[in-house]
Amino acid sequence: MKIVVAEDDVKTRDFLKKGLIENGYSVDCFSDGRDVLAHCLYSDCDLVVLDRMMPGMDGLSVIKALRAAGKQMPAIFLTAMADIDDRVNGLSAGADDYLVKPFHFSEFLARTKALLRRPAATEKTTTLNVADLELDLLSRTAKRGGQLIELQAKEFALLEVLMRNAGRIVTKTMLLEQVWDFNFDPRTTVVETHVSRLRAKIDKPFDIQLIHTSRNSGYTMHA
Repeated sequence: MKIVVAEDDVKTRDFLKKGLIENGYSVDCFSDGRDVLAHCLYSDCDLVVLDRMMPGMDGLSVIKALRAAGKQMPAIFLTAMADIDDRVNGLSAGADDYLVKPFHFSEFLARTKALLRRPAATEKTTTLNVADLELDLLSRTAKRGGQLIELQAKEFALLEVLMRNAGRIVTKTMLLEQVWDFNFDPRTTVVETHVSRLRAKIDKPFDIQLIHTSRNSGYTMHA
């Protein structure tokens, strides 16, 4: 698989390239935003890693231009810009993930692999299904076995993340980042509390359990 790394810091760029190559990926590196945009517009790649601040063209402008051109390859920001607004702007511009420096390569690699596992974007998904559970993203409703289940906003968002990652472990950190404020203290029990409420609604009344706890790892959804 081909990965494009856009990073103007030489040490970080070389570190990422070395680690990705060691894990079997083909890597093209760029330090100028204009160069990475041109490359991604006219050459195939499976994923692009973007810094926010780059010479020539910043990463936010690059991802906006790629999405405007219809390029749907997965994209992850890897940047020192860590404010909530920075993260929200990056994801809203079209990035699929956002990782803040300093970072652990193992987490970066795990996120990269998760993005590469996603099916290629064709038409936009409006419903998610796991066993007899259905989540309608347009009407914001959930049904199990045809029975309507009332969910609060955070419960719906939590369930959406779990269903989008059905069969894969979703960590507490990932849920805090994607469902709640990015700055939540990782020691908070908000995830456990909401998962418990969600289970009471979508699992307890039915014979088959869908939400499973992976000890010391997170949660996974499967029949």
